[in-house]
Amino acid sequence: MPASTPPPPLTRLRKRVLPPAIEAFYRWTSSAVRRLPVASPRRHGVEVIADLPYSDSGRPEHTLDVYRPTDRTGPLPVVVYVHGGAFRSLSKDTHWIMALAWARAGYVVFNVDYRLAPAHRYPAACEDLAVAWRWVSDHAAEHGGDPDRLVVSGESAGGNLAVVVALASCVARPEPWAQAIHAVGRVPSVVVPACAILQVSDPQRWTRRRVAAGKRAPRLVQSVLDETWTVYSGQPVDAPPTSEPGLIDPLRVAEALSPDAVTARPLPAFFLPVGVADPLLDDHRRMEAAVRRLGGVAQARFYPGMEHAFHAFVWRRAAQRCWRDTFAFTATHLAVRSAHGAGRLQGAEVEVPVGREAGEHGDRAGSRGRADRGVGRSERDPQHPAGRSGAEVGGGVGVF
Repeated sequence: MPASTPPPPLTRLRKRVLPPAIEAFYRWTSSAVRRLPVASPRRHGVEVIADLPYSDSGRPEHTLDVYRPTDRTGPLPVVVYVHGGAFRSLSKDTHWIMALAWARAGYVVFNVDYRLAPAHRYPAACEDLAVAWRWVSDHAAEHGGDPDRLVVSGESAGGNLAVVVALASCVARPEPWAQAIHAVGRVPSVVVPACAILQVSDPQRWTRRRVAAGKRAPRLVQSVLDETWTVYSGQPVDAPPTSEPGLIDPLRVAEALSPDAVTARPLPAFFLPVGVADPLLDDHRRMEAAVRRLGGVAQARFYPGMEHAFHAFVWRRAAQRCWRDTFAFTATHLAVRSAHGAGRLQGAEVEVPVGREAGEHGDRAGSRGRADRGVGRSERDPQHPAGRSGAEVGGGVGVF
């Protein structure tokens, strides 16, 4: 069998230099902003309890930070936040600003660390999230949270893991760690996967879509997508997706589900924000369609001109708009689900508000949480990215 052709020197150099360079940029930016007086949690009425172990492993990765408003009356809704970083880098400490943003909005936030690839490939991160999910369910009340009003959120790779937790909480799966999540018996009311990589396998699909649309496919972007797959899975770039999708690709799992699979435990409401210049945009369009096909509520929200993980730069106008949209959607659907006991769903039918009541961006939903097929903004406007292929719009780069 002939030996495979080695990649060109420039490609090898790019793969060696790019990931640590991007990681260093995000770490430096996070650290620099955190030193500013305006970044102090106390200034925003938030207190932080750092480095609580959620496992008895003794590993530093198995810890989380709690962010909560200092002035609180009664239990508050809970956010489990999962950081991004292409499954290989960054931490809860680099993503303090996400936890602070949620806590400022009135949530008790559990900002979770987990083991990283390549030392710990899939499903190590999922296994850690399963343990953390149980811990938060058991201990949220001790920290002023209401475990029956749960939100799970993350960006980039963390968005992937947030959706994994949401799906495993609703659908019985064969993986032992997914069974552990399911056994907790709590379903989040809302899931917010922002700028998320929802299908990790077949990374070359991005270039294929771009080329098919007559667009340029920058090698820099493709190399980051390729590296994310190989580092997380341990498989080569050209490994074909498995016929039976696994939770490494929560998007493919959702697309393969039957509506009957989520009858006993209906899906949470999905808010899917993403920049139009993000190569992961198409994953959000597909997830919106998959959740709606299953009878759930989903709103993909597109931000013109914005690149991957743009909402982390909270001083930007588009980022602030994204956070406002996120909080509005979350508050609306937490209220709806709480009224029907959705935190402990065991087959209950959920009424979801229709029209303007469903949120400022026009979620449509009928009874039992089934999405209306009516036309929304994205379908009416041919220039809106929801009506176009991801190949035509996504071109940015970042740490997935």
